[in-house]
Amino acid sequence: MPDSLSPHGQPAGERSSVLAHRIAVAAGDRPADLVLRGARVLSVFTGELLQADVAVAGEYVAGLGSYHGLEEVDATGLILLPGFIDAHMHIESTKLMVDQFARAVLPAGTTTVVLDPHEIANVFGIEGIRALLASAGRMPLDYYMMMSSCVPAGPFESSAFTLGAADIAELLASEPRALGLAELMDFPGVVHGDPAVLAKIDVVRAAGRHIDGHAPQLTGKELCAYLAAGVGSDHECTTLDEALEKRRLGMQIMIREGSAARNVEALIPLVIAYGPANCMLCTDDCEPHLLLREGHMNRVVRRAVAVGCPPADAVTMATLHAARWHRLTEHGAIAPGYLADIVAVEDLERFAPVRVYKRGRLVAENGRALAVPRAEVPDWMRGSVHVRTLTPADFDIPAQGQVRVIGVESGTIVTRSLVRQASVTAGSAVADPARDLAKVAVIERHHDSGRIGLGFVTGFGLRRGALASTHAHDAHNLVVVGADDADMAVAANRLATLGGGQVAVAGGRVLAELPLPIGGLVSDQAAEDVAAEAERLELAAAGDLGVTLPAPLMAMSFLALSVIPELKITDLGLIDTVKFVKTPLEVAPG
Repeated sequence: MPDSLSPHGQPAGERSSVLAHRIAVAAGDRPADLVLRGARVLSVFTGELLQADVAVAGEYVAGLGSYHGLEEVDATGLILLPGFIDAHMHIESTKLMVDQFARAVLPAGTTTVVLDPHEIANVFGIEGIRALLASAGRMPLDYYMMMSSCVPAGPFESSAFTLGAADIAELLASEPRALGLAELMDFPGVVHGDPAVLAKIDVVRAAGRHIDGHAPQLTGKELCAYLAAGVGSDHECTTLDEALEKRRLGMQIMIREGSAARNVEALIPLVIAYGPANCMLCTDDCEPHLLLREGHMNRVVRRAVAVGCPPADAVTMATLHAARWHRLTEHGAIAPGYLADIVAVEDLERFAPVRVYKRGRLVAENGRALAVPRAEVPDWMRGSVHVRTLTPADFDIPAQGQVRVIGVESGTIVTRSLVRQASVTAGSAVADPARDLAKVAVIERHHDSGRIGLGFVTGFGLRRGALASTHAHDAHNLVVVGADDADMAVAANRLATLGGGQVAVAGGRVLAELPLPIGGLVSDQAAEDVAAEAERLELAAAGDLGVTLPAPLMAMSFLALSVIPELKITDLGLIDTVKFVKTPLEVAPG
């Protein structure tokens, strides 16, 4: 099992010696390596706060009770919680390398994350996943991975690489930190028995691994068919009714609170009414400045408590339940035999860590991470944006009459399929800021094919200029939202020069930018610098471009995700993501 293959593990003989030491400490026959004394300990098994010392032997908790140790820390007045676990996330969405991400989240109490690396996989394939895991190997944070199931996400996305069943089987067999199959986004392929999709399921089930789901608004017999295939979880629920139907059928519900998708308020009533069983918390996608300003999993737990969730239930969903679903049998609790991942907080409202221990070692204190080693990536992960120089004419839309429009709403990545009368100038449909009607373009950037999908979007409140990003789930082509064709061209060309990133442009001038040279997805700079640049981008979007939508660049990245209802756009054009067909921009009369 994954825990026995710890990246921090030892040879068999050393493990036996370590085990003997742990047992002796637990029995009181030897002093513990570390004792945390005087605190109350949250039992995630009963919800109680226990007055007990915590004895640590090596990387593990040896016992709770009255103990003595070689090192004793007075934790009087504090509450000890298990280290938080993010049940599902994409590290690429934070724009941070694994070392900088660790620096950002360890002070917030996150000690374990379960990644779906399908962002880097769409750009670099199986070798990109291997490089990401290799760079994470020395971090004082446990990085586990669910194998990306949909690279690309579907038939309407143009990625640089494709992962098939053989690739998934190879990684599951060769990577100790590969746990199972990540969010199976191609739910139509599952429901209709697509042989390529079923082959991926087969290799995972044959390996005895579990499968995460991704099934927004799936219901009835189609939902039953999806579950019958062996899919066990879902993080795409946005309403109480949707989550309840899925939970009644045995699904594990991941309650998500990221930057663009915020579902805690809508879904916590499920926990209040029916208890926390089969529920866990996750972030999915977070902007870097949100991490540094508000926290990571502690922010999600804090939000859950704020809307009525009992604190012990919220913590359990962010620790034990996530560990059990992902079969991390040594994670998720402060109890004998569990890893000594411990977060000391002052209260169960703010969840602000005073100290954080990872595998028995102090890794963060008073909001600061300690001794995180630097991570490196190979040079071939740079220079991945291949786009010819664009002109304003590339964004011309020769349409008249009524057009389909992507409707964006705050707090959700589900979009509406709308119809609006086009504003026409000189025979072409143009952006109309007075009606909150912006242009959107998705430019294929992996092979310089020249393909550009063009359409319209509403909900950003964009008044002028353009925003552009090479973060465009999941194929990560170059997406531009703009009120002016010339500014859209400037923005796209700037990203090609940078080798990827995000940019705000107005009047032909770059107002703010965040270079992301690693795969067009990740920065090589310090977390604080990345967060500051990301925040400057949002300030420029709001202050200079008139954008009213929160987290607009994160919202932009989901405009190209062709497996989320109702209307999306890729380099192939507009996609009806309810019927899963390409659909024309212009609406036929009648």
